[in-house]
Amino acid sequence: MNNKDHTTRRYVFVTLLNVIITVAEFIGGIVSGSLALLSDAVHNLSDVGAIILSFIAHLISRRSRNTNKTFGYQRAETLAAFTNGVVLIVISLVLFVEAIQRFWQPEHIKGGIMLVVSAIGLAANFISMFAMHKDAKNNLNVRSTFVHMLSDALSSVAVVIGAIFIYFWNVTWLDPVLTILVSLFVLHEAYEITMKAANVLMESNPNINLNEINKIVLSYPEVKNIHHVHVWRYSDDYIMLDAHINVDKGLKAAQFEKLTKNIADQLKKELGINHINLQPECERGKNDKMIVPGPGKEN
Repeated sequence: MNNKDHTTRRYVFVTLLNVIITVAEFIGGIVSGSLALLSDAVHNLSDVGAIILSFIAHLISRRSRNTNKTFGYQRAETLAAFTNGVVLIVISLVLFVEAIQRFWQPEHIKGGIMLVVSAIGLAANFISMFAMHKDAKNNLNVRSTFVHMLSDALSSVAVVIGAIFIYFWNVTWLDPVLTILVSLFVLHEAYEITMKAANVLMESNPNINLNEINKIVLSYPEVKNIHHVHVWRYSDDYIMLDAHINVDKGLKAAQFEKLTKNIADQLKKELGINHINLQPECERGKNDKMIVPGPGKEN
């Protein structure tokens, strides 16, 4: 069984587990009166939707290229990661506001029920988190799901701690305080995921040093200049470079093919750029820079 099949199984397992966690925490939060437990349940509910969205995007990304999608469908996962990040940001802000309001409108909390339910949720969240950990290293979509799981696990830790203090010492103000802390953490992680996905969708430079590209390309004596440079991350697996290079007029097609292969091999080895397109030119653009400043301008 390949890696994609393993990822599919993990998605199914984590989805079912989170549905169970969500139902248990909603019931426990309502019965106990704990805002922290209810906020954790709402967070888990969002996770169920996020996991399903990520799973669907994962399945779509496996589709082959066609005449309509010549690049393929891999960016479906990036779109899912961006959506999940935005949803997490909204939920974090809502929970933060609700926690602030709870200071002025305190409610009685049954610490015993809160402790039992939160402990079960904590165990399940850690299982979910570790189930997604391996694939999260190299896939932004899976990583967004993993961040959901991680934030849930930390939220559950906070809820368990709060439940202990409420059950033994009746420190009810700790419930909204922990909710605020968890909300702030989730907000930070969600922002990171959203910005990474947005940068992919905006075809931003994935931290590739253009001076290094210039140095490598111009190290070949056949190349006189490089301009009209675009470098972007298409997906988790592809960093692309498109550029025009000025070469000698007498360079033959076979020689240019060999030249571009050597350049591509070096760029992949040293900078991780694995999809390269170089357009040969003789006179046009020979004095242009790699990038021309200004909106909407091409070099």
